[in-house]
Amino acid sequence: MSTPQPQGQLCIWTDTDPDPAQEADFNAWYDREHMQERAAIPGFRYARRFKANDGGPRRYLALYVTESLDVFRSDAYQRAFTQQTPWSFANFARMTNTQRRVGELTLETGDGEGAHLALFVLPPERVEAALLKPRFEAGLRQPGIHAARLFCTAPALSVSLTASKELKEAARPAADALVLIEGSDADATRALAVELAGGTEVHTFQMLWRISA
Repeated sequence: MSTPQPQGQLCIWTDTDPDPAQEADFNAWYDREHMQERAAIPGFRYARRFKANDGGPRRYLALYVTESLDVFRSDAYQRAFTQQTPWSFANFARMTNTQRRVGELTLETGDGEGAHLALFVLPPERVEAALLKPRFEAGLRQPGIHAARLFCTAPALSVSLTASKELKEAARPAADALVLIEGSDADATRALAVELAGGTEVHTFQMLWRISA
């Protein structure tokens, strides 16, 4: 029996100009144009937006899930970056402190999604799905916890497609990973992430909305 191919994911973790009018336009663009454009790319399954509720340095998170990592190598995905609108260019320029990761959801446990999300970054030397799986499964037995996922970064695919060759090399991220815990109880979701993080900083979010392909 063949092993199912892991889903791919694009993670954009960013901030924007705090001026109220600029931020309102940023959110309108994300909610009325950008999410729809990305979800329409062949191979994309769904996308979700979150807003930080812990006062962290990056207030907005977008997660785009695809059929596989190969979607990010496809001609259709590449073409999307040659068809940007003026509204997109204006809001890309407003983004600050951005972290962009493309990779695979190497380990997914649980059912469904939660309104609350807690995440932390694992450095490359701590990325070990076999060790995390039993801890995820134990965490899912706790009330208010619905899903736990390990998202492993693919460095070569994580740099911006529009960057120059020099900038792509400079901006290439580490082969790190994100652990994402989702639940219906904000305190329980954060507590499980803190337990798993082992001292690594945990960031928390509230889901804003979801769009399916």
